[in-house]
Order: sequence, then structure tokens, then C-alpha cells
Amino acid sequence: MSNVDPVYALPARTLHWAVALLVLAVIPAGFIMMNLPSGPAQNQVFDLHRSIGMLIFALAVIRVGVRIACRPPGRPPHMPKLQWAAAETVHYALYALILVMPVLGWLASNTFGSTVRVFGLFDLPNLMAKDEPLSEKIGNLHATLGLVMSALVAAHIGAGLWHGIVKRDGVLSRMLPFLSR
Repeated sequence: MSNVDPVYALPARTLHWAVALLVLAVIPAGFIMMNLPSGPAQNQVFDLHRSIGMLIFALAVIRVGVRIACRPPGRPPHMPKLQWAAAETVHYALYALILVMPVLGWLASNTFGSTVRVFGLFDLPNLMAKDEPLSEKIGNLHATLGLVMSALVAAHIGAGLWHGIVKRDGVLSRMLPFLSR
């Protein structure tokens, strides 16, 4: 796919929406699990959160490959360069976070003394030994970056809706080509 195509490639769009839905599930699960009392219910939400996180990581790795193989459309001619730079910065920050966040969660779990079990199907190897003070530090970083990701996701959604509903400039239809411009 060339850089002048008006829409993102189908694999890129498919992965975008799959990861988007998973991120929109994993963020609230993270807030819920931290506010549940210790016990079986909290453990189940932790397991679900970790499993979704690892699925996001796997899809993110594929997504990076697709982005390299299927170059995204270039800057729309009507979009100011500064606005494009802001959009690109948010995109790259989101890519970084969907790769880093699951790894931090995995490390936080391992250093807490928990093995990451993915959807009850298999266990991931423990990358680090139990070290609760380190787990707390990694967990705090994971939580802080989760708030950053929440803000970036909100900004990304807001910008998409602004382009699609207010400006109607065709930017949103690059990811949703069935929308009219």
C-alpha cells in the first residue's frame, strides 16, 4: 500500500479496532481490580486484566509489523503541520504504551510472586523473582502509565469524533472508510 492511499489498509484497520476494544476493556478492569477487596473476585479480575493485556501485547507486535508493511496514509493536505505532528505524537505514544504496559504488568505480577496465566490456557514464564518492593515500584509505574494511556485514548477518540462529526474533513473515514466524507 502506498503512502498516498486515502485509507488505512484493512489489516491496519482491523488491528486498530481490535486493540481499541481491548484497551477500552482493560483500562476499566484495572480500576475495578484495584478497588475490589482481596479475594477470589479480585483475583479473577486480575487474571482477566493480565490476559487481555497479553493479548493486546501480541496484537501490538503484529500491528507494528503491519504498520511497517502497510504504510499509513500521509498527512491530509488540509491538515496543519502542527496538528499532524500532535496526532503523530499521540499515535506513537499509544503504540509505545500498548507494547510497554503489558510487559510492565507481567513484571509487576512476577515480582509480586504471581505467574501470569493467559485466559486459563497457559502460563507465561516468570521473568523476575519475587521482590515485593520492586513489584510496588513497577506496579505504580504501570498504574501511572495507565492514567497517561487513558488520557491519550480520550484525546484520540475526541480528535476522531471532532474530525468525523464537527469538521467532517475525511480524517475519520480513513479508519472508517464506510463513512461518507
